Amino acid sequence: MNTGIRFDGVSVAYGGNIVLDALDLTVEPGEVMALLGPSGSGKTTALRAVAGFVQPVAGRVFIGDRDVTDLPPHRRGVGMVVQQYALFPHMRVDANVAFGLKARGVHGAHGARKAPRDEIAARVTEALEMTGMSAYARRYPRELSGGQQQRVAIARALAVRPGVLLLDEPLSALDAQLRSGMLAELARLHRDLPDVSMLYVTHDQIEALTLADRIALMDRARLQDCGTPQDLYRRPRTEFTASFVGNANLLPVTVTGDGVRLAGAVLDVPAAGAAAPGDPATLCVRPHAIGLGEGPNALRGTVTEVQWRGATHRLCVDVAGHRVTADVRELHETSSLGTEVTLHFAARDAVVLPATAAPVGPGGGAAHG
Repeated sequence: MNTGIRFDGVSVAYGGNIVLDALDLTVEPGEVMALLGPSGSGKTTALRAVAGFVQPVAGRVFIGDRDVTDLPPHRRGVGMVVQQYALFPHMRVDANVAFGLKARGVHGAHGARKAPRDEIAARVTEALEMTGMSAYARRYPRELSGGQQQRVAIARALAVRPGVLLLDEPLSALDAQLRSGMLAELARLHRDLPDVSMLYVTHDQIEALTLADRIALMDRARLQDCGTPQDLYRRPRTEFTASFVGNANLLPVTVTGDGVRLAGAVLDVPAAGAAAPGDPATLCVRPHAIGLGEGPNALRGTVTEVQWRGATHRLCVDVAGHRVTADVRELHETSSLGTEVTLHFAARDAVVLPATAAPVGPGGGAAHG
């Protein structure tokens, strides 16, 4: 069953405080949409509105062609995976996975019906095989690692064969190595379940960039941007997008007829309609796109910090009072603080953005990450 999600002007308020403001967003059938944003941006509220755990004060929520705004959660045909697994400690793995089927019945095209015992068993076996947990069916949650417990939670959500799978920060309780492995497993599930739409809430940009077909970027209860991970990373439309999706140098410049001017240096970066000559703008260049040494669009400055990051060194350079970071793969001699260096970047690796009046994102538009 191909099932998408549509938010049609959805607003949610708690005690008169708007926590989700007029959200218009469509998740296509079979698509993984990541809701990415800082804490308090409204992303979890949007997911809970789909699940039926919060009631909008305005707008409608659709799953497929059904208006589910007023339906209870168990009639929406969704599966949900939350941050803390929510497994029953006194039940074995197979019983945890079966719980949703027994509580809700097996859902067909026209609603729920009581599930025969053998059908529940078949569904549990299918879900455990899909998540690689068949060998652990008779264990208790306390006998599993955090990653294994999260697999069981995903199996429980998949056992009801949902048209929509909702994931709320599902990997945040795992360490970095387990998180990487689970990301690969979720990507495999996406390939194995091409008809299931997934709405994935996270504040971790790596998870969003790795897993999502598209990213909806949230801030201050509103949708700020939406696009493919590649588009948002390579060609951001706003300072907030540039600063939140990946690391970015965001530098104040003035538009000229031939490019932009930064601290007296004219850079060959077409403004592409971002502003008229003489107007202020913001130059966005990713740290990995900046090289050390002479080259096009040269910036000269003083090293203020050197960070060794294994495969790269991150140089922090003061360029006429602006902090510029560059991730340099081969730094044969570690530059000492106070060393004068020249940085450069290609025009194709830079984007000129409209200047904003107020700071956006962490660091107020400065290079960070």
